[in-house]
Amino acid sequence: MNTIWALAKVVVLEMVRRKDFYVLFILTVLLTVTAGSVNLFNDDRIVRYLKEICLLLIWVSGLVIAITCTARQIPTEREQRTIFPLLAKPVTRGQFLLGKFFGCWLATGLALALFYLFFGLVSAAKEHHWPVWNFLQAAWLHWQMLGIVIAATLLGSIVFAAPSSNGTICFACAAGILLLGRHLNKVALQLTEPAQSILYGVYFVIPHLELFDVRDLIIHNWELIPWGVVALASLYAAAYTTFFLLAAWLVFRRRPLS
Repeated sequence: MNTIWALAKVVVLEMVRRKDFYVLFILTVLLTVTAGSVNLFNDDRIVRYLKEICLLLIWVSGLVIAITCTARQIPTEREQRTIFPLLAKPVTRGQFLLGKFFGCWLATGLALALFYLFFGLVSAAKEHHWPVWNFLQAAWLHWQMLGIVIAATLLGSIVFAAPSSNGTICFACAAGILLLGRHLNKVALQLTEPAQSILYGVYFVIPHLELFDVRDLIIHNWELIPWGVVALASLYAAAYTTFFLLAAWLVFRRRPLS
């Protein structure tokens, strides 16, 4: 665990030094402050629309940070040839992958915490009410979902040659699942065999990232999700994250480094 934690800290420090996070955060701050300063006819629906826009920006920023940070980890180590001294030490390939995963996941979690904290403060100043537990549940489930995305991107960084292609494919897959994943079973009903069975199989195999999208909990100030449901969703995310990490390890342990 000391080795894994040491590798993870390097990844977190790397993200702190890069400009990607700061650009996205400043953009979110500007749009959030602009949205928070608008007050059209004291209409609550307008406030909800503005909150929805800000949360959408946070989700897009979270995906961008998670995928770009993860996609460049292994290719950069290969290009700079720093992976050889790392694995020459008593560091296994499994520890190397886990260190990269936890580093990217923690770095993304820190970014999400800052995003949600700032948005919560602006929302509280606007509505004079801050449902803290709603924000915590939404941020926690968002972070769990990004764990699946990070693990899948880590697998992609071993399979695909370039970080750009890996990042594009992972972002397209994540966005496609978020937008269309819940509707695949309905589309399958309108198809004939064997397309119907294939699409049904895809529906049950893919990780349903849209299950973690609880932005309405904040937008409409709904009642809290039962904590048992949150725990089950976390176990669901952990299962898929473990699957992608195990697949990445199986591929990486047989892949030549040169």
